[in-house]
Amino acid sequence: MNENIYQIQFPNTNHPPISLEQNQNLAEHLTIENSPILFGCRTGICGTCLVTIEGDIPPPSAEEKEVLEILAPENPHARLACQIQVTNYIKIIN
Repeated sequence: MNENIYQIQFPNTNHPPISLEQNQNLAEHLTIENSPILFGCRTGICGTCLVTIEGDIPPPSAEEKEVLEILAPENPHARLACQIQVTNYIKIIN
């Protein structure tokens, strides 16, 4: 498999894994793939796409971190799916 292609898995759902190129915007492709993740604003302020991530991805931006501190202060694996750039294999747990 190409070293710049990463698989995104959705455990506990019937949604099949998808493969994305490195640094692609996850939200764009999850919409195209009709994924189980819901989206609202897509700017990182509404929290609709709050998920738990298993895998190694860059830390959240300062803006995303502010929202996460409100919505999921005790979950270090919480992220906003609309803000994730694909940099590794990940599992998204809704």
